[in-house]
Amino acid sequence: MSAAEGVILRENAQVSIIIPTYNESRNIIGILKSIGENLPKNITAEAIVVDDNSPDSTGKIVDEYLKNVKKIAGYTMDVIHRTSKNGLSSAILSGIQRSRGDTIIVMDSDFSHPPQIIPKLIESLKKYQCDLVIASRYISGGKINGWTLKRKIMSKFATLIAKKGLGVKTKDPMSGFFAFKKHVLKGINFDAIGYKILLEILVKKSGIAIKEIPYTFENRRVGSSKLDISTATDYLKSVWKLYKFGKPKEREEKRSSVRFLSKASRFYTVGLSGFGVNYIISLLFVGGISDLWYLHATLIGIIASITTNFLLNKTWTFHDRDFSKKRTFKQYGKFVTFSSLGGLVQLVMVFYLVDEYQLSYPIALVLAVLSAAFGNFVLNKKYTFKEKVWG
Repeated sequence: MSAAEGVILRENAQVSIIIPTYNESRNIIGILKSIGENLPKNITAEAIVVDDNSPDSTGKIVDEYLKNVKKIAGYTMDVIHRTSKNGLSSAILSGIQRSRGDTIIVMDSDFSHPPQIIPKLIESLKKYQCDLVIASRYISGGKINGWTLKRKIMSKFATLIAKKGLGVKTKDPMSGFFAFKKHVLKGINFDAIGYKILLEILVKKSGIAIKEIPYTFENRRVGSSKLDISTATDYLKSVWKLYKFGKPKEREEKRSSVRFLSKASRFYTVGLSGFGVNYIISLLFVGGISDLWYLHATLIGIIASITTNFLLNKTWTFHDRDFSKKRTFKQYGKFVTFSSLGGLVQLVMVFYLVDEYQLSYPIALVLAVLSAAFGNFVLNKKYTFKEKVWG
């Protein structure tokens, strides 16, 4: 067998460790060695590197290493060479298809996922008789080292979307470090969009037994993060597909008051999510994916938040699935107009309440925001999405 085909013959592994890579030449050999050093002595395991044709020759470096490394008892290594960068989720699926173990572990190659946790993942599957074990940053005992405030906010916001939008109950559904029994994947049709295959499992196999264990996430020391605007876009696409997959059939609520309050609460929830989109996109364009002037970045953030608010309200709040070009652009124009009008109403109200009626600014601001938000909801309900106001 050639280096490109597998290098080291594999035994029937009990545990298969899937390691997707892209430009990880400075980390990959160290992680393979560390995995071997930390494996429990009573199991056989295989590490499968899935490389997406890395320009820095990550896959070739693994080939050369495997030609010369001495075989370690109970531990074999393999490499899959893919011809292009096709995404993290599809890379993991490629590794799983090649795997022989009845237990699968997924982890990163940059030491952010400590190999020392692997025995705890394996032991927890046995101890708690569960199907899936997640190494969690967000339960008691878990933490993150080395992240900027911006990165922490982005992670929390993505986690909030998964939990509130998709009904996921785990504390860290965005973890990339987890172990599961291979049978869990039976019957799942993966979309393989984006980088969080765990989220697909949690949504599409909602009845499985899950355990979370704490660990400390260590920010990478060498190499660069793969987080960029395309990653965020893929994540939102994935969430939307999963939302449609898990969306229950709603029974028709006959009480007008309940329907009105339900849609109002969704509308304002979307508004809150728009704040997060605005904040994250603005920061990305200031010091993340580009280095725009802060006012230009803020304008992009505002446009992005208005656009996502419109799409979420159209599909989630008002259940409008008609995306014909003429209809959608017309609705979008009205939505932008009413959102801008709401901002103007807020400014005028604050001015008059403070200047004419001598109210304190915090009280005036609350009254103005509530009035503008209520008016924005009613106008969009009636004129943008053509619904009765009360109902």
